[in-house]
Amino acid sequence: MTFSLLTAQLQAHQLGQRFDQALAEAFPDYSRSRIKEWIIGGKATIEDKVLTTPKEKVFGYETVTLEVEILEAVHFEAEKLPLDIVYEDDDILIIDKPAGLIVHPGAGVSKGTLLNGLLEYYPKIAEVPRAGIVHRLDKDTTGLMVVAKNVPAQTHLVTALQAREITREYEAVAMGYLTSGGRIDQPIGRHPTKRTHMAVHPMGKPAATQYRLIKQFRSHTHLRLRLESGRTHQIRVHMAYLNHPLVGDPLYAGRNRLPTKASEQLIQVLQGFKRQALHAAHLSLIHPISGENLSFDSPLPEDFRQLLLALKDDFQQHENSLY
Repeated sequence: MTFSLLTAQLQAHQLGQRFDQALAEAFPDYSRSRIKEWIIGGKATIEDKVLTTPKEKVFGYETVTLEVEILEAVHFEAEKLPLDIVYEDDDILIIDKPAGLIVHPGAGVSKGTLLNGLLEYYPKIAEVPRAGIVHRLDKDTTGLMVVAKNVPAQTHLVTALQAREITREYEAVAMGYLTSGGRIDQPIGRHPTKRTHMAVHPMGKPAATQYRLIKQFRSHTHLRLRLESGRTHQIRVHMAYLNHPLVGDPLYAGRNRLPTKASEQLIQVLQGFKRQALHAAHLSLIHPISGENLSFDSPLPEDFRQLLLALKDDFQQHENSLY
């Protein structure tokens, strides 16, 4: 059996948490029940001391390590899938993910995911937890992702993500007319009644999103957003919280909001946009092994560009009536 040693630093808000809960937050790729088993089995340390009591309380800011079993990836089938690799070296891959590609197998999905494709493309990645995947994009979100090809690179990347040393910027089209940029600092947790949804919730995990305006249309806004944290559906939930959900979002947008006197072309484009208008456009990081500064940009996919063109045409057709 193979193990990988992961390290993280607990945060101030974790004061008083159980050890197993704190580790579940620090290492979100692993379930709390699995982490509890590893704690009892002597695979977890806090400040270099082995702690086998899941209920023990933590103070925050401690350094914790977890010796995890590398089992996940080898259970899945390698598949030849088209991967848009924009950068590769001995340690990392930068992938430009298309819409419709699920990143990791889950309930009812065991094939056709990015993980399956990675196992075929680079078989040794099976030795890395979750085939080197350190962060995810939702199925229908497009854009840039970093993948580790070995355990040391993955460990450094996970630590860099937690320390906010990896910059992830997105472009999105939100419903409604925003007049200025801003910052949303609201905790996100599982929706209390809709188990496939997330929601702003006072008992959720801390989450912050910065956003600024790129272009205002009549009743939509093109945005640039930067993540300060990486919660599930974070941008989608935060924008819905502002009452400006993303165009096409099947979970959080509700009914389409059409501008008054919208053209048939715009109506067709908006009604035909069946995914959230969200694209991971920029990724910059310090290389986990060499220390080199790396920066990548991804052009908007065609459906996103067509959406913006339709909104621009609508704006120009009604520009005189706006003033």
